[in-house]
Amino acid sequence: MEFERNLDKYAELAVKVGVNIQPNQTLLVRSPIECAAFARKVLVHAYKCGAKNVHIEWSDEQSTLLKYLNAPEESFNEFPKWTSDQYVDIAKEGGAFLTIYAQDPDLLKNVDPQRVANFQKSSAVALKEWRTYTLSDKCKWSIVSVPTEAWAKKVFPGASSSESVDKLWEAIFKCTRVSGQDPIEAWKNHNADLKLRMNFLNDKNFKTLKFKSSKTDITMDLPEGHAWLSGSSKDPNGIEFNANMPTEEVFSMPHKFKVNGIVHSTKPLVYGGNVIDDFSLTFKDGKIVDFTAKEGAETLGKLIDTDEGSHYLGEVALVPFKSPISDTNIVFFNTLFDENASCHFALGAAYRTCIKNGAEIKDEDCDNRGVNQSLTHVDFMIGSNDMNIVGQTYSGEEVQIFKNGNWAF
Repeated sequence: MEFERNLDKYAELAVKVGVNIQPNQTLLVRSPIECAAFARKVLVHAYKCGAKNVHIEWSDEQSTLLKYLNAPEESFNEFPKWTSDQYVDIAKEGGAFLTIYAQDPDLLKNVDPQRVANFQKSSAVALKEWRTYTLSDKCKWSIVSVPTEAWAKKVFPGASSSESVDKLWEAIFKCTRVSGQDPIEAWKNHNADLKLRMNFLNDKNFKTLKFKSSKTDITMDLPEGHAWLSGSSKDPNGIEFNANMPTEEVFSMPHKFKVNGIVHSTKPLVYGGNVIDDFSLTFKDGKIVDFTAKEGAETLGKLIDTDEGSHYLGEVALVPFKSPISDTNIVFFNTLFDENASCHFALGAAYRTCIKNGAEIKDEDCDNRGVNQSLTHVDFMIGSNDMNIVGQTYSGEEVQIFKNGNWAF
């Protein structure tokens, strides 16, 4: 009975705080078929909030795997136009998008990485116009996660299938603040706390950030006019939404051409149905000039080679080592959770919302402003309990931002 109450609260939270559905608004839910029970609860809550239409786009990982193993090569070089057209049409009419992210981290481990890379690129090209809406908050969007058996077994390999799913549900409810008396009020307070950190960083207007730990030593400049964001965002109508649930980050963009040094991953990255782990990236003038990986090196190389922009960073996000997610001591093998337990960077496109008048910057002017463009945007985790971050202002003042993995102010 308690589980059902929490499940219903979670669905309500995703609708009212995640995408914050308004009367007469359309919602597209992208869901694995294993998450059908939760998706249906979302549908009910969305209609209770006055949604005009709720469309559910189902996916099936086993069908996806069978395609990768049996389909002809050319099928991975194209993406259904009707899908991209649907996304753009919904975004243009002011609709919202909720993604239920619950990927099996090892789904495609026996698939030719080139096939995966080809489809990742073709889908990114096809969805480029839609991504201009999400990357600039021109529409409301949110990502939540629901346990599946394959994912749960990866996180808790020593438990039975049912036990691993139960344990993962417990962790998700805790990390998303669903376990409390009033999750919606808890998120209101959490967003307010994050904005205090955000305001401090924006007031300082740092020119340079220096990251130093036992594995990472990197310096980056931030573009002039950059902005730090956190917690909730606002769509063009001023309606708040939370793109990530959970979230613990305050984020901005690095200058595309002003990142130098080496950064080492501190958590596995799941990308394209494969795990990339224990990897490092070396940057010179913003560009990756070398990389290593103990697991998933070929997949990492193909990610970096997606396009020119995937050789550069598009996001810098600050997350304290001590947080509700990190305190679980769980490696989730799910970027939505792992990135909110650790400082992280992102390869690829920058969020245009992270720079003044970003939506008005023409593509041809992005390089001059230090704004990275790419077909992809992939977060990877670099935070640790010995991470120190120092910011330098334009006047030369140095401010300790992180000390031993946590906020220093």
